[in-house]
Amino acid sequence: MVDDSGKEASTNEPGELWISGPMVTPGYWQNPEATKNSQEDGWFKTGDVAKMDEEGFLYIVDRKKHMYISGGENVYPVEVERVLLQHEAIKEAVVFGIPHEKWGECGAALIVKAQEVSSDEIKAYCLEKLAKFKVPSEIHFIDTVPKGDTGKIDRKTLKKSFMIQRNIGEV
Repeated sequence: MVDDSGKEASTNEPGELWISGPMVTPGYWQNPEATKNSQEDGWFKTGDVAKMDEEGFLYIVDRKKHMYISGGENVYPVEVERVLLQHEAIKEAVVFGIPHEKWGECGAALIVKAQEVSSDEIKAYCLEKLAKFKVPSEIHFIDTVPKGDTGKIDRKTLKKSFMIQRNIGEV
């Protein structure tokens, strides 16, 4: 794992997973720009954020492109989503960063309810389980979470739609 400064990440410190070897892709099909941006000194930058524990076990934390920075701290949406999904009243949750005047970015959570719950209850729950800077500043309830053909959450569409609705601007 490599930190943002290009140095090897310490034990239990999240960093981008870089890989190399004979079985690693030589690049992106007919996309030289993406290939150039994903390679450095013989390493392929996966875009995955991972950390390694003291025993050498590797844990994927999130995708680098999903991370946002709030008050100088890295926030990985999947970590916040895992906490939200442990709440009995939450069926589905998607978290992403949105612009914030003071903190640079803050979290917005879009939630599909499994039962009745308020945004204040969710924030209080998150404060018990997460560092304060990771708690979503905005919580909004939606009916469904759009997914692509593979069943993965369509984060890009969700965030773009949210930003347009809030008149925040393009992503």
